[in-house]
Parts: sequence; C-alpha cells; structure tokens
Amino acid sequence: MKIVVCIKQVPDTTEVKLDPKTNTLIREGVPSIINPDDKAGLEAALRLREQVGGTVTVLCMGPQQADVALREALAMGCDEAVLLSAREFGGSDTWATASIIAAGLTKIGFDIVITGRQAIDGDTAQVGPQIAEQLNIPQVSYAEELYNEGEYMIIKQHFDDRFNTIKVKIPCLITALGELATPRYMTVGGIVDAYEKEISILGFQDLQDLLNPDFIGLKGSPTNVVKSFTKQAKGKGTKLADLTADEAVAAIVEKLDEMNMI
Repeated sequence: MKIVVCIKQVPDTTEVKLDPKTNTLIREGVPSIINPDDKAGLEAALRLREQVGGTVTVLCMGPQQADVALREALAMGCDEAVLLSAREFGGSDTWATASIIAAGLTKIGFDIVITGRQAIDGDTAQVGPQIAEQLNIPQVSYAEELYNEGEYMIIKQHFDDRFNTIKVKIPCLITALGELATPRYMTVGGIVDAYEKEISILGFQDLQDLLNPDFIGLKGSPTNVVKSFTKQAKGKGTKLADLTADEAVAAIVEKLDEMNMI
C-alpha cells in the first residue's frame, strides 16, 4: 500500500503579521513548523504502515526551504519525500493549490492520501476536500480514528455534536484532526538517515501535462484576498449588576434586539 501524506510548512506562531500591500503573511524572522494537523496525519500514516505494510511518502508544496519540514517527516520514519516547487505555483489560492497537489499525487501514485484538516495559518479546511475532488476519489474529513480492513478504510469522524463511523473504499483521501494521533519524536538515527536521503523535486515542467497553466498561481486563482487584518482586541463590555435573574434576561434580550441580533 502506498500512503501519501500532504503537509504544509507554517509559521510557528499565532501572532502573525501581514504585509498591507500584498495581503500575505510576513514570514521573515518567524520559525516554521509542520502544520499540527498534518503532523498527526503523518503519525497515523506511519501506524497504518505498521499495520498493513507498504510505504509512506510525504509531499509538500512550497519554496525550497520546505526541505526542512520534509526532512523532519523523513526523520520520523517516512520512506520518501517529494517537494512541489516552482515560480508558477506562487500565490495559488486553495483551489489552485489543490490542483497542483492533485497533479503531483497523480504523478507519483497513491492508494491513500492523508492531509491535515486545516492549516493554522489559513484555517480554510478546503485544500484536502478539493484535492479529492480533483482526483475524483472519495474523501472523509475530521478523522479522529482510522484503521484498515482489506480494500476499505474504517474511519471515525468527529463533529461537534456527534461521531460518524464511515467505511470507504481505497483509493481515498482522509483529512486528519490533531487528535487522530500523537506524533512520535525523531530519533538520532532517523535524523542522520533523513539528511542522507534525496528529496524529489517536481516543478511546473514535470507536471505541465497534468495542469492547466491558466488555473494555477496568483493569476490563475479564482479567489483572491481583498483585505487582511490581524485579530483586534474586543472592546469593554457592559456589566449588568444588582439585577434579578428576570431583570438580567430582559436587559440582555433588549440589548440583542437593539443590535438586530434577534
């Protein structure tokens, strides 16, 4: 079985700064990590390999510095690493990104694709399902548990108010919650091995037969960021004191009515 895990290198902080001209994250001076949900997906893939055999390939789309994240995944125990990197890919929105990753997956082949539910720098939760749509394979999102039964995967899917247990035929795509698995630590031997392995780099020329150049990169993205801003602190609230429970409820309802919220 060939398991491919898609990862993203993200800033190791929630205090992001934005470039007001380009509406993009300022990454200079900010350390990068593997996106947490993706790292849980990596661990789940490694455990699945232990269960059924096969290989785990880690795939990342990004600039050359994403090499560090890929080598960390190799040090955890992944067999191969692939970097999708080209100037033509820069500025891609979620749909264009999914198109490029789907082309990369088609190029290298797969049985199961695992992605994180969402990235901490974008929080869209769109890329995984969009990859599945591009590949025309079934997908199960919000996976909290998974295991294999022959040609099927059994997945426990976690929502806010319920759980679903889903049986899906391979090939398929699964998006992982952070709770899916606690990532293992890198070993010294794993780190040494990771830096002795060669990372395969696929550029635009390698994937051009699988891509429409009009639908990748900044110019080919169907969505664009009009305005970005950091989270603002909430203003001082209104304190209701010395009121009975009924009076407090009436005051809250009146305030919500004034704000056209009810």
